[in-house]
Amino acid sequence: MPAKSQANPMEAKPPHSAAGNGISSRELDSLSSLVSPPHICVRITELLANPRAEAREIGSVIAQDPSLTARLLRVVNSPFYGFRSRIDSVTRAVALVGHGAVHNLAVAVSAVKSFSEIPNDLVNMDTFWRHGVYCGLIARACATHAPIPQPERLFVAGLLHDLGSLVLYQSRPEACRETLLIADGDEAVLYQAEIEAFGFSHADLGGRLMVRWGLPAALADAVAYHHAPAAAEVAPFEAAILHIAEALANRSRIGAFSEQSRGEATVDDIAWLVLGATDPEALSESLIAQADERFLDTVQLLTPPRSAPPATRTGTARS
Repeated sequence: MPAKSQANPMEAKPPHSAAGNGISSRELDSLSSLVSPPHICVRITELLANPRAEAREIGSVIAQDPSLTARLLRVVNSPFYGFRSRIDSVTRAVALVGHGAVHNLAVAVSAVKSFSEIPNDLVNMDTFWRHGVYCGLIARACATHAPIPQPERLFVAGLLHDLGSLVLYQSRPEACRETLLIADGDEAVLYQAEIEAFGFSHADLGGRLMVRWGLPAALADAVAYHHAPAAAEVAPFEAAILHIAEALANRSRIGAFSEQSRGEATVDDIAWLVLGATDPEALSESLIAQADERFLDTVQLLTPPRSAPPATRTGTARS
């Protein structure tokens, strides 16, 4: 089996374009700064850089935000983790699941809240977050199957893998309307259309956002290359998992990018090869079944309630 990535979480570097086009780092930095991480996330990231940081220090920082504390404890006490006894403090959660896991979850919860508040006239945000949750659940199940350490981090990567799209929709709405119309609900087509239109894709921008929000280098790389896992530089294993997860999510009805199942959504053969899968079809069915089982509970835990027209599709521009 291929070696697993062991990138240092504090050594994240801005990803390069998977397309090989020249990308202006200044431009990507400017776009990624449109939604800055909350102060608490920045503080937690700083604490993680200190090897002497203790669980109580991280817990006390998170406790400054009652809403974040409540949502984190809901996740940790849910079937997502399956602890037998109730965890009633963030400090105990940090001690049980680890500094890195709590940090990643805190960033994920904060990102969902922050990005959900971005005004958006192009897409149905309910559909957007359903796709992210479903992709995250498949990625987590895939990481557990592999197995690789801390599979929850792949859930975070899956949940947030398309954040770059939200920033593009906000900053370049008319151009994005055109790329969405060209894609007609097909993410692979959208990815290519963005590269032709902008010189970079939502995946490139998403990887840069992961760096800015203090997530580990492996997750930033996986997000940057989830459409082109063969080009991943830091974490090819994680990028392969995320690539598989997105394709399988698009084959489902409840987790599809465009609210329409795309049974023809294909997985790059190299992703299965990197994963070491001997029977991709059987594994695909198992991963989708596991995501289906946990989807409703997880989406209610993580996503804010919104009211959006039921006919609107994430992958189809509104008229």
